[in-house]
Order: sequence, then C-alpha cells, then structure tokens
Amino acid sequence: MASSMKLSLILFFACILFVQKTLGDVICENLPTNLCSFAIASSGKRCVVETCKNAQGKANYTCKTSEVLVEKLSGYIETDQCVNRCGLLRGSVGISSDAFLSSDFIAHLCTPACYQGCPNIVDLFSNLAASEGISLPTLCQNQMKNHRGMLAILSNGGATAGPVATPLAAAVAPAPSSL
Repeated sequence: MASSMKLSLILFFACILFVQKTLGDVICENLPTNLCSFAIASSGKRCVVETCKNAQGKANYTCKTSEVLVEKLSGYIETDQCVNRCGLLRGSVGISSDAFLSSDFIAHLCTPACYQGCPNIVDLFSNLAASEGISLPTLCQNQMKNHRGMLAILSNGGATAGPVATPLAAAVAPAPSSL
C-alpha cells in the first residue's frame, strides 16, 4: 500500500512538471507585439511595447520586459475580452497617466465588467493612478456619481428643455470631432 502511494506521488509530480514545461514560460521578448501590452512575464514583470528604428529609419515595435513587478500575477496574457471591456487598445506603445484625463477612458475602466472582471488591468491602472496621487476606487466612485446624475438629467428629472435649433443653425455643418 505504501509503495503504491509513493508511485502515485511520483506520477503526480511528474505530471505537474510535464504540464508546466508543455505550457511554457511567458517571456516578453518572445511575444508578438499584438499580445504584448497588458501581459505579464513568468518572472512577474510587466511586458511593454517599445519603438525602435531600423536601418532605414522606419519604426519597428518590439515586446520588452519592464522593471515593473506584479505581485499577484505571473505568466499571464490579458484576454481580448478584457482589453475591449476596459476600452483599451492592445497595440498601444507605453502607458501614460494622461489616460485619467479622458472621461471616456474612466467610464470604460470603471464599468463593473472591467473593474470587477479584469484584475490585471485594474491593478495596472491602480498603480499608475497611485503614482500620480490618485485613488482609482475614489475616481470610479466619482465617475459612478456623475453617471447617475447625468441619468437623472436625461430622464428629465427636473431638467429644463434646451434651445430649439432654427433651420439656419441646422444647416451649419457640425465641427469635426477629434478621435
């Protein structure tokens, strides 16, 4: 009985090693650039897309390992579903705190689908916000309050009617929007 227990344990550990080697390690430099952003290497460091110029001066993009260490995740490639839920683009080069100036970005990041369903992205932007002295949970709470206030206005909760367009104003082309 004891020998079958030992054999079972040896077989179990051999299977674990086999599965680990089969799945492989996530190494940023081996990732294609379309999977690089929002990925975490097996070492626990975030992957980033960097720009470099080739001999002809044309920009090339490569995936590199950053020095940013993630405590809870390693060997993780973010899903397209989470990238889309959070309103992000996987091909982005670098990540900036300027994103927090965009109410559209904050609206996507703070949705329950993103905020509660995409912990890697939330961790990344929580740390980025903290480095700027911003609390992401507070920012999302404010976003939710503003959203509720806007819904009250849109449902005519005491809002007055706006101006009516005249035929001349309707003929004027709207200003181009920036994307």
